[in-house]
Amino acid sequence: MADSSVLTSTIERTSLADSSIFDSKVTEISKENVLIGSASYVEEEMPQIETRVILVQEAGKQEELIQALKTIKIMEVPVIKIRESCPGKSDEKLIKSVVNMEIKVPFVKMESVEELESLDSPEFENVFIVMDFQDSVFNELYKTDHRIIGPPVILNCAQKGEPLPFSCRPLYCTSMMNLVLCFTGFRKKEELVRLVTLVHHMGGIIRKDFNSKVTHLVANCTQGEKFRIAVSLGTPIMKPEWIYKAWERRNEQDFCASVDDFRNEFKVPPFQDCILSFLGFSDEEKTNMEEMTEMQGGNCLPVGDERCTHLIVEENIVKELPFEPSKKLYVVKQEWFWGSIQMDARAGETMYLYEKANTPELKKSVSLLSLNTPNSNRKRRRLKETLAQLSRETDMSPFPPRKRPSAEHSLSIGSLLDISNTPESSINYGETPKSCTKSSKNSTPVPSKQSARWQVAKELYQTESNYVNILATIIQLFQVPLEEEGQRGGPILAPEEIKTIFGSIPDIFDVHTKIKDDLEDLIVNWDESKSIGDIFLKYSKDLVKTYPPFVNFFEMSKETIIKCEKQKPRFHAFLKINQAKPECGRQSLVELLIRPVQRLPSVALLLNDLKKHTAEENPDKSTLEKAIGSLKEVMTHINEDKRKTEAQKQIFDVVYEVDGCPANLLSSHRSLVQRVETISLGEHPCDRGEQVTLFLFNDCLEIARKRHKVIGTFRSPHGHTRPPASLKHIHLMPLSQIKKVLDIRETEDCHNAFALLVRPPTERANVLLSFQMTSEELPKENWLKMLCRHVANTICKADAENLIYSADPESFEVNTKDMDSTLSRASRAIKKTSKKVTRAFSFSKTPKRALRRALMTSQSSVEGRSPSSNDKHVMSRLSSTSSLAIAHFVSTSNTVGFTKYAYVQCSNSTGGRSQNSWF
Repeated sequence: MADSSVLTSTIERTSLADSSIFDSKVTEISKENVLIGSASYVEEEMPQIETRVILVQEAGKQEELIQALKTIKIMEVPVIKIRESCPGKSDEKLIKSVVNMEIKVPFVKMESVEELESLDSPEFENVFIVMDFQDSVFNELYKTDHRIIGPPVILNCAQKGEPLPFSCRPLYCTSMMNLVLCFTGFRKKEELVRLVTLVHHMGGIIRKDFNSKVTHLVANCTQGEKFRIAVSLGTPIMKPEWIYKAWERRNEQDFCASVDDFRNEFKVPPFQDCILSFLGFSDEEKTNMEEMTEMQGGNCLPVGDERCTHLIVEENIVKELPFEPSKKLYVVKQEWFWGSIQMDARAGETMYLYEKANTPELKKSVSLLSLNTPNSNRKRRRLKETLAQLSRETDMSPFPPRKRPSAEHSLSIGSLLDISNTPESSINYGETPKSCTKSSKNSTPVPSKQSARWQVAKELYQTESNYVNILATIIQLFQVPLEEEGQRGGPILAPEEIKTIFGSIPDIFDVHTKIKDDLEDLIVNWDESKSIGDIFLKYSKDLVKTYPPFVNFFEMSKETIIKCEKQKPRFHAFLKINQAKPECGRQSLVELLIRPVQRLPSVALLLNDLKKHTAEENPDKSTLEKAIGSLKEVMTHINEDKRKTEAQKQIFDVVYEVDGCPANLLSSHRSLVQRVETISLGEHPCDRGEQVTLFLFNDCLEIARKRHKVIGTFRSPHGHTRPPASLKHIHLMPLSQIKKVLDIRETEDCHNAFALLVRPPTERANVLLSFQMTSEELPKENWLKMLCRHVANTICKADAENLIYSADPESFEVNTKDMDSTLSRASRAIKKTSKKVTRAFSFSKTPKRALRRALMTSQSSVEGRSPSSNDKHVMSRLSSTSSLAIAHFVSTSNTVGFTKYAYVQCSNSTGGRSQNSWF
C-alpha cells in the first residue's frame, strides 16, 4: 500500500493508476490536503481504453463461469490525476478515483504464460480470472502487478448484478470484504505473512496499529496493549484458525466470515491461557465454576498451586488468604469471573482485585434481654418488657426508607426489634422510573389515633410501594441491559427471547406506578371518608389488559430463562452478576418475575381486610366490594388456564387431614410449599409440648396440632372412605402477620429451635410462637430461609434475609431440655385432662355432644363399663345455671376401686372466654 508508484509529470494529465497504490477500495490519502475528483470529471479527461476479462487456463473451461461473465457488463477501473501546484512549489496534489467502465470486448481465454505478452497492452484494462492462487501462472501475473480475481467474485457479481470490483491485490473471494483486521502476539513472521495474504485474498484490510476502525483482532495470546484495547472497545478477538477455516470455505457462495454462527466458533475464549483456582465457594458452586472455566478455554488447579494464574475469591466469605500470593498471581473477586464470561472476553484484573478487609471485628452486643437472675418474677417482667419493646418498634413507617442500611444485623434492641431497618429496593442506575425518584412526603404528620382502617390502608400502600420498586428492579437491572444496543461481545439474548421472558412487565409497572402514587396521596392526606376502592376501580381495565399476557405465559418465561441459562454461558454470567446485587435481595430473576403472579391475590386479601374495618355508613364500603369484584374478575380471567391439578390436590389433602380447616384455604392461587413437624415450646399457639404441624403455603401458614384421639373415619357420599383427620386446626395465619423470624442459637438446653414474632390484627401486642423441629430431613436453616422468602414475597420485599435474626434462647425463655422426659410427658397428660374437665363443667356455650366427649375422654381408666346412674346424674346437671357443679366420677380397676369427687368453681361470666381469643 505504498504511494511510491504515483506518476509524476510537469503538465496536468490523467492516467490509469498503478493498482499497487490502492487497498481494497480503501483510499490511502497523503497528509497533505487532497481533493477527491468526481467520476464524471475523470471520465472526461480519460484517454479511450478498452476493458477486457481474461479466463486463465482451467477458468476458461468452466461453463458456469462463462455464463456468469455474459451477464456482467461493467467493471471498476482505478484512475489518478496529477496536477502541478503553484509555480515555485514542488509539491503535487493527488486525486484518486475508481470509475465504472463498460466491458465492450468479449472475454478472452489464455492457456499459457507465453500468451501474456500479446495480451498485455496499455490500451486495455485487463482482469485475469484464475482458478488456483497457488500455481505458477498466478505467481507470474502477481509479479507483473496485474489485476487477478477468483471465480467466486465473478459468480457473486453476476448473482447480485454488481460490477467487477477493483482491488490492488489478488482477490479470490469477498468473504472478508469490508473487514479491518489487526494482529497481535505472533512471533513467527512466516505465519503472519501467510495470514495477511489470505486476508487480502478474501477482501480484508490489514492495519498495523489498533484503532476504532478495526473490526476484528486476531490474537495469538491474551496479553498486550492491543488485546486490552480490544476488550475495552468490545472488538471481537479471534483465533488464527478463523482465517484458515474461512479460506477453506472460499468457494462457497454467499459465505461471510463475519457471520455470528461461524465467527463465534473461533473467538478467543475468556480464559484462554488462564489457570484458575477457587477459594471460599461451596462444593456445588465450585464444581459449576470449574465446568464453566473449561467451557471458556481455561484450566483449574487446587488453591496454592504455583502454576495458577488467577485465584478467584468469594469476598463475602474469605476474610484472609490462607497463603501469601506470588506477584504473578492475580487474586480477584468472583465478579471478574462472571464479568469475563458475560463480555465474552477476559476482563482487566485491576478493576476486580481482592483486597483484605481491614475493618475491625464487630463487637459482640450484650443482649439487654438476657435473664440471668433466678427470680422468676423478674424474668417474667423482663420478658414482658421485651415483647412490649417488640410491639413498639415493629410498626413500620408508612414511607419506607430510601437508603439501604448495612445488611448485617445483631440481636439488639435497635436492630432485632425495629422492622423499619428492613431495606427497600432502590434503583440507582440507568433511567430510574419516576415512581422511584418521587420523594415521599415524610413530613406529613401521622394521625395520633390510628384506626384499624388506616393501618390496613398503610399496609396496602407499603406493599404496593415495595412491589413497584421490585418491578423497577426487573426492568432496570435485567430488561434494559439485555435490550441495550452495542453490547460487548454482541447481544446476550435474541429479541424474541427477551420478549418471551419479560412480556408485559413494563405495562404492569406503569399501571402500578399510578396506583402507588394515588395511594400515597391518599395516605398523606388521610381521611376516613376517602375512597380506596375507587383507585382500583379506576385502573381495573388496565389490570385486565396488562396481567393476562404475562401471567398466562409465565411458565414459558420461566422455561426460557432456564433454557437460556443452560445453553448460553454469557446469560448465565449476566444473571450471576445482577442477582448478587443488593437490589435483588439475592433473589433469582425467576423469583422476581413471579411477583406479578402473586400480587393481585394479595391486593384482593388486603381490600377484603380493609372492607371489614370500614364502617357500614362509609361510602367506601360498597366501592370496596366493587373493587374486590373487579379484581376477582381479573384473577378469574387469568387463572382459567393456570390451574395446577397437583397443587390443588395437595391442598385438598391438607383440608382432609386437618379437622376444622378453614374453607378459605382452598384457593386457585395458593400452593403448598412445605410441611414441617414441630413441638410447641411456649404457651402459644398451644400448650408446651404439643405436637404441632406447620403447613407453609405461598401466602399463609396453617398451624395444626395432633389430635389426642381419633373419633372415626370419613365416608364420602360416593362411598369412598378416607382416613380420619389426624390433626386439629388451630389457626390459619397470613404470612404478612409474621414480623420477625428468630433463629434460636444451639445450646446444651436448646436444640433445633426457632420462633416467630407475629402481630395479629386483633391484638394490641406482638405474640411470640416458639417451636422445636422434630424432622431431620429438612435442616432448620433451609426451613427458615424458605419461610422468610415467602413472607417477603407476600409483603413485596426483595430482601428476605433481613427477616431472620439470631437470638439467644435465654432472651425469650426458650428451651428444649425436658421435652422428652417421662415426667414432662406425664405432666402434659395431666394438664390436658385438667383442661378437658374444666371445659366440661364450664357454663360457656359449648355443645352437649362436645361435653360428653370430653367427659368420656377423662374417664381413661374405665374399661367396657356403661355409665352409672350417678354418671347420668352428672350429665343431667351440666346444663344447670348453678355457680357450683359437683361431678361424681366412679373409677374401677382390677385391683383398686375408689370414688373421686371433683369440685370445680366455674365462671359465670358471659362468653366464658378470655379476650385474647386469637388462638
